[in-house]
Amino acid sequence: HAATMVAAGVYMVARLAPLFGATALLVVLYVGAITAFLAAMIALVKTDFKRVLAFSTLSQLGYMVMGLGAGDPVNAMFHLTTHAMFKGLLFLTAGSVIHAVHSQEITDMGGLRKKMPITFVTFMIGTLALAGVPGLSGFYSKDGILGSTLAFAMLAENPIHYLPFVLGILAAALTPFYMMRLTFKAFFGKPADQERYDHAHESPWNMTVPLIILAILAIFVSGFNF
Repeated sequence: HAATMVAAGVYMVARLAPLFGATALLVVLYVGAITAFLAAMIALVKTDFKRVLAFSTLSQLGYMVMGLGAGDPVNAMFHLTTHAMFKGLLFLTAGSVIHAVHSQEITDMGGLRKKMPITFVTFMIGTLALAGVPGLSGFYSKDGILGSTLAFAMLAENPIHYLPFVLGILAAALTPFYMMRLTFKAFFGKPADQERYDHAHESPWNMTVPLIILAILAIFVSGFNF
């Protein structure tokens, strides 16, 4: 739900792309770029585990919409596909953590990598894919959108149209920042709440197996681009 259903508007715009004129696409481009940047800024300060991921989703939706506005529905839909894998994975790992510590606040967590190794490793794969680390799916789809946005700016006669590309780059820089903040607060350091930490445990197989499957997809789903 988090990774695909809320992105239905991206699919709709991609399907209706021939109906959008130049002015309409320009509006789409700027709305997407501003959304990608502002949502990433908001994710920097949230302390609720799932809210950080929710604003991250909003930021990635901005990326997709930005790609559509730049006239590249192929990479926009490619990013929707890769995002479905790693963001679905991240939300399920969030569920695994919340199930273990009975809290959504990252200020109640800490040191969980030792108690929840499977959840931690799969979360890290999702985080690195979202951050756009080369070799993982998110790198290829984000790179395609940024490339299209830069191409749009280079072909446009007005230099102001470099702004969406700049906002996209800034959002790309903020993504690993807020995700690493989330990672270190939840999985590293000393437990913020010793009692919660003592009761924490790895989730059962019916929760961890889907995490492993999505982690594999978060790595290899970029093959669809070929």
